[in-house]
Amino acid sequence: MKADPAAQRRLLDLAEVDAELTRLAHRRRTLPEHAALTEAEAAVRAAKDALVQSETAAGDLDRDIRRLERDVEAVRARTVRDRGLLASAGARQATDLQHELDTLARRQAVLEDEQLEIMERREALDTDLDHARGVLAAAEQRLADVGARRDTELADIDTAEAGRTRDRSTVAGEVSADLLAAYERRRAQRGVGAALLRERRCGACRLELDRTALSALRNAPADDVVHCEECGVILVRTTESGL
Repeated sequence: MKADPAAQRRLLDLAEVDAELTRLAHRRRTLPEHAALTEAEAAVRAAKDALVQSETAAGDLDRDIRRLERDVEAVRARTVRDRGLLASAGARQATDLQHELDTLARRQAVLEDEQLEIMERREALDTDLDHARGVLAAAEQRLADVGARRDTELADIDTAEAGRTRDRSTVAGEVSADLLAAYERRRAQRGVGAALLRERRCGACRLELDRTALSALRNAPADDVVHCEECGVILVRTTESGL
């Protein structure tokens, strides 16, 4: 393939733009904020689970407290009723009523003790709930902060990519269709389409060419499109090539 040496040198500009676009794509994939965001999302899920667990325990205790309140109220009402009956009861009925009142008193004491214990547990659980809510709020704030940093980084990358893509279109438009197609084939195969031959070394694979290859390049016409024998990219010859 033949191409004007100036057109071949434009391939170096194109390769530089493509290298920058590759670096930007790599940066997009490997942003540390991606891992930080995954970690922050996991922390939010864990905090939510912990809060739900505490809220469920609190709900269970609240139901127990309401149940005990109803039971205590029922015992008190029964006690009031029996005391009213006791005032006008005969001896035998009075004995039965007194026995029931003693039983109700013991039952009320047990219920109130149980009620006090559960209320103390519920009060202690309020501390756990406050802590769980605080942990969740902190986790959600960290998630928002990391997400904002990630979005800022991605926006910067988007801007850079848009600029370099415009640059690529400009440079590619100045290269002949045949030469551009050859470059694109090499880039698809090797990841790099063209490289500078500097001091007898390929700028893509970094290997120094042997004497036979250097002799062939030295003798090739300036408008010949030549390739690296090691990696296959288009080699662009300049005064820096050491030929």
